Amino acid sequence: MKPSRHCPGRCGWAVVFVPALVLVLHLGLASPVRAADEDRIVIANGQFMVGARRIWINGANTPWNNWNDFGRSFSESWWDAEFQRLHDHGINATRIWITCNGEVGILIERDGQISGATPEHWNDLDHLFQIAAKHRVYVMATLMSFDHFKNSHAGSRRWRNWIARDQNIDSYVDTYLIPFLQRYGKSPWLWSIDLMNEPDWVYENADNGRVPWERLQSYFARAARAIHDHSSVLVTVGLAMLKYNSDTGATCRGNQVSDRALQAQLNDPGARLDFYASHYYDWNGKIWGKAVEMSPAAYQLPTDKPSLLGEIPAKGTAGHTTTEDYESAFQNGWQGAMGWTSNGVDAMGSLEQLGPATRAFRDHHAALVDLGPGS
Repeated sequence: MKPSRHCPGRCGWAVVFVPALVLVLHLGLASPVRAADEDRIVIANGQFMVGARRIWINGANTPWNNWNDFGRSFSESWWDAEFQRLHDHGINATRIWITCNGEVGILIERDGQISGATPEHWNDLDHLFQIAAKHRVYVMATLMSFDHFKNSHAGSRRWRNWIARDQNIDSYVDTYLIPFLQRYGKSPWLWSIDLMNEPDWVYENADNGRVPWERLQSYFARAARAIHDHSSVLVTVGLAMLKYNSDTGATCRGNQVSDRALQAQLNDPGARLDFYASHYYDWNGKIWGKAVEMSPAAYQLPTDKPSLLGEIPAKGTAGHTTTEDYESAFQNGWQGAMGWTSNGVDAMGSLEQLGPATRAFRDHHAALVDLGPGS
């Protein structure tokens, strides 16, 4: 768990959605992103592959520049410069929060019904994915966070109402997620979707509503089915801890994102994740062991899917440099590591500490990282 995040402001909810913009882009008349299918990341034999070549996610998190960037305070010049920095430091993928707490971009009613997104939201994302393609850096798009449900902002009740009913979840899938996939799903630079940042805290914390796992799983199942039905984008959930991702780990409560758990809420083979994206900080290690020094299996993760470290501190874990953490994660069979963060959004570090690690990994394992020439 990282330091508390706060929204610096609020904007209105009553914004008119312009479906014609989605229609134009869906018909291919003004596609915001174009790229070759041979750049698409897929999974084969428990590893990430691009064509016939293995790729290791030498990654970062660039969660936001301005909280709730997309639809209110997006800076194209800042993101363009940041993606250039990522590329220059050998980073081939970064994790971005598409909505930080749900107050900007998504059109949600008081009862939790969703009718789409604002034109500004789509326009900003169009530019983001153009920038990703320009610099040849893959995006893991985190669609929402535990912050959506947090008492600290005015819209939290709407989001709790949203997840309480399958019909509301379906309205999100139909009017937001599928249009999102229609716009960006054909671009290989949208390589994966993280359905929610650290849902563990939505389940555990009263300030976040203590939403039952069954309701979270219903969202994951319905969204994963839509992603698999409408795209080749990979799907995951960024869990905060092993506790809810393991059937065997000490003090663990069962894998809440297993195929069985999701398909209990929606009986469909598409209701599944493609890989696990564990978050690891030193507090986790005091309970379950130091993940970067262990294989995913030794860490007690399920072995039915590949695993990467979706967040680790950019400053490095206790007793290790970040360079050592990345190399150790690779040697122990993790399929990638994504330092928190590239741009220093909190005290866990920035490219000042992360950059030497990702450059070193690129230099030692160029064939696993190769970004191409970029811009």
